[in-house]
Amino acid sequence: MNKKITYPYIPNSVEEVKKEMLEEVGAKDAAELFKSIPEHLRIKGSLNLPKAKVSEIELKEFIQSKLNENQSCEEYTNFLGAGCYDHYVPAVCDEINGRSEFLTAYCGETYSDHGKCQAIFEYTSLIGELVDMDVVGLATYDGGQSAGTAIRMAYRLTGRKEVLLSENISSQLMMQLNEYCDFMDIVKIKYDKTTGNMDLNDLKEKISDKTACVFIENPSYLGTLEEKAEEIGTIAKENGAEFIVSVDPSSLGVIEAPSNYGADIVCGELQPLGIHMGYGSGLGGILACRDEEEYIMNLPNHFYSLYENNKGEFGFLRSINSRTSYHSREKGVEYLGTNVGLWAITAAVYLSLMGPEGMYELGRNILYIGNYAKRKLSQINGVDVKFKEGNIFKEFVINIDNSGKTIEEVNKKLLDKKIFGGKDLSNEFESLGQSALYCVTEKTKKEDIDKLVEELDLILNS
Repeated sequence: MNKKITYPYIPNSVEEVKKEMLEEVGAKDAAELFKSIPEHLRIKGSLNLPKAKVSEIELKEFIQSKLNENQSCEEYTNFLGAGCYDHYVPAVCDEINGRSEFLTAYCGETYSDHGKCQAIFEYTSLIGELVDMDVVGLATYDGGQSAGTAIRMAYRLTGRKEVLLSENISSQLMMQLNEYCDFMDIVKIKYDKTTGNMDLNDLKEKISDKTACVFIENPSYLGTLEEKAEEIGTIAKENGAEFIVSVDPSSLGVIEAPSNYGADIVCGELQPLGIHMGYGSGLGGILACRDEEEYIMNLPNHFYSLYENNKGEFGFLRSINSRTSYHSREKGVEYLGTNVGLWAITAAVYLSLMGPEGMYELGRNILYIGNYAKRKLSQINGVDVKFKEGNIFKEFVINIDNSGKTIEEVNKKLLDKKIFGGKDLSNEFESLGQSALYCVTEKTKKEDIDKLVEELDLILNS
């Protein structure tokens, strides 16, 4: 860093201020502050960073030039999903989550609450209606954390350490669960290669009195609907295990709520509910459970409640903080934060706008579009749609082994036509060969699918 420059975007970069701060803590230079970091973890030399932009206009021009290199779904037709989806975001969602009382207020507390407590209370109420559960906590960091939290809850509820889940789970979620639940034993259950559903015979063989929970995704990562979910829940309960269901909330206008087929704990990803796609942002996890004390006291997130004070006035406030790491950091069963409050509010705005009929129309349209895309792609020579005997929602798998080409080279050629092809599954699921996970949403037009079919046919058969 050039000591003669004061960087307006870096706090305390004035040399005199830095010197005063170092003297206060008794350090001779900034490097001394990091002496506890082992030498082998330190980067040698300088970082490959661009020259500092001192003026605001230079900085803005530089950032804009980088942003202009992006390939966005505004310019390209998108068939990518796999956990982050190109749904339509109503303008009112951005309008409300951009308000200063929500965007900049740290959290809903007496010192900074400008309606945020009530907004998050509305979020928990609306999610409760959607998943048909009585108790909903504040959103977690993302759907992966909500899944991990649900599994850890099962451990505390049962005292058992074994988790049973389908082997068609995504590698990314598996990675999160391995880290978040590293003290537990995760056992994979086979899935039916014709339907994509969990193999109940394998589940019955592997479940035991050591099993804390059976975890399913419905729809699954590969897009298939778990049609025997109720049977899975029954098997879990017969063996004293918790039944955990991870959902795509955009499906719940047309698919039964998990509680109605036996779920004890519900989790999932908030992003489809009015939140723009982002590179590592715009995520939040749903976490809901039954209205029973043992579940409530083991759910480690904030609750937002309506209360009455001694003057007969009503308000909104966090409740039962004693369960969280905010109350007692050293006794907290896991960490939580307030960074997803904004996305919880955004999801509440979206659900309020859509209502039950809107969510039904959303799900119905996605079902129609998905089945049309699946049928049209299956007509291409060299394309085999997987899991034909099962039903899908939003995503489905196609295989191109018979074409002699790879998904990687096909996707590169589709990019030339301004199309984002499906996610390459060839490394993630070697048993599926050259397969890709394709996604449609309510934004996918008939002409988009017809264009994809035309270009894919040319790539595979020319």
